[in-house]
Amino acid sequence: MKKVNEHLEKEYIFRINKSLDYIEKNISQQLTLEEVAAIANFSKFHFNRIFQAITGETAYQLILRLRLEKAAIIITQRPNENISEIALKCGFTDASVFARNFKSYFKVSASQYREQLAHKSNNRQEERTKQQAFERPTPYFCPSSKSLKWKSNMVQNKGVEVKELPTMTVAYIRHIGPYKGEAQLFERLWNKLFAWGGPRGLIGAPNFKLIAVYHDDPNVTIEDKLRMSVCITVPTDTKVEGEVGKMEIENGTYAVARFELGKDEFTEAWNWVYGVWFPTSGYQPDDKPCFEIYPEEPQNGKFIVDICVPVKPM
Repeated sequence: MKKVNEHLEKEYIFRINKSLDYIEKNISQQLTLEEVAAIANFSKFHFNRIFQAITGETAYQLILRLRLEKAAIIITQRPNENISEIALKCGFTDASVFARNFKSYFKVSASQYREQLAHKSNNRQEERTKQQAFERPTPYFCPSSKSLKWKSNMVQNKGVEVKELPTMTVAYIRHIGPYKGEAQLFERLWNKLFAWGGPRGLIGAPNFKLIAVYHDDPNVTIEDKLRMSVCITVPTDTKVEGEVGKMEIENGTYAVARFELGKDEFTEAWNWVYGVWFPTSGYQPDDKPCFEIYPEEPQNGKFIVDICVPVKPM
């Protein structure tokens, strides 16, 4: 009976993950409960209760929260963009509904949220200027790749390149909740994924990649709601089941910053990309999830990692 229950639990997680992927991909569109329930292959009459039991919030609450958090991120990244236009881009058809929900969630209006962040940014500017003076990335043209690259004085950074990445189909195991500094959590998730992919001949296939996708901004989303997926690239026709889901990482233009990091230096590397590289690059983050690619096995406690952030020109 226990095995039967475990199988059913994994099947429910699998279906809910499919609905989560669909919501994230279409968050700016008008979504209905019937539509999302159909993706999970549940009746709309039972879907919401199942969804809430697994994720901790109803589908409506999650969709609203993701839209508000997306708006908050854009508000911070694009200080000159009209807030009403941002609300529209994030799936809100009524500016007053957006304003009311934003203030309810963040406890300040959208304009106050922008002003507060601008004030904090100004307070940090002197420290950031000193950091940039030492670590300011220097652009150069690479003849072999015919692209612009950057080098810096930051010891851990091995270079930054803006380039096109292809669409990647990945199998994943997802975690919802805190993950910063949780080395054992990552190890447990990777072991589960390897135990699934190994017997299927998926580990080490041509162009095989290990990827960690971060679906939320930890500066905006509360820790208990943070979503992170450990992934391996797989053929598009790969069958998945249970805790293992399948999704596509969109192709597009990405800043790819390579680092050699100790396990406690990942936050510093991400902060460098956003706080030092972006302000001098001529680019701004695009509206897609960020991720890490691990091109090599860690050695002597050091990880080679490519931090990949979708970008577009300023």
